[in-house]
Amino acid sequence: MKIRPLADRVVIKTVEAEETTKSGIILTAAAKEKPQVAEVVAVGPGGLVDGKEVEMIVKVGDKVLTSKYSGTEVKVDGEECTIVRQSDILAIVE
Repeated sequence: MKIRPLADRVVIKTVEAEETTKSGIILTAAAKEKPQVAEVVAVGPGGLVDGKEVEMIVKVGDKVLTSKYSGTEVKVDGEECTIVRQSDILAIVE
């Protein structure tokens, strides 16, 4: 199954956090923070949203930073993804 977001929505998949620190300490699941870096999987067409023209800036494959509690989590083919508005994306990671 494939998700095709509508309007200014973007489908993102969380990038897994590293399990060891730079000094070599292995982190347990409880010690890891929820990562805020995600990869863009699908992008909506943009267009007229709430009476304003929205141009989509992000593209598939971009790494982005999002707010911790933004979006709606969904599970597609066993993979967890999040659907957010483009305005919920804080930055593109280069």
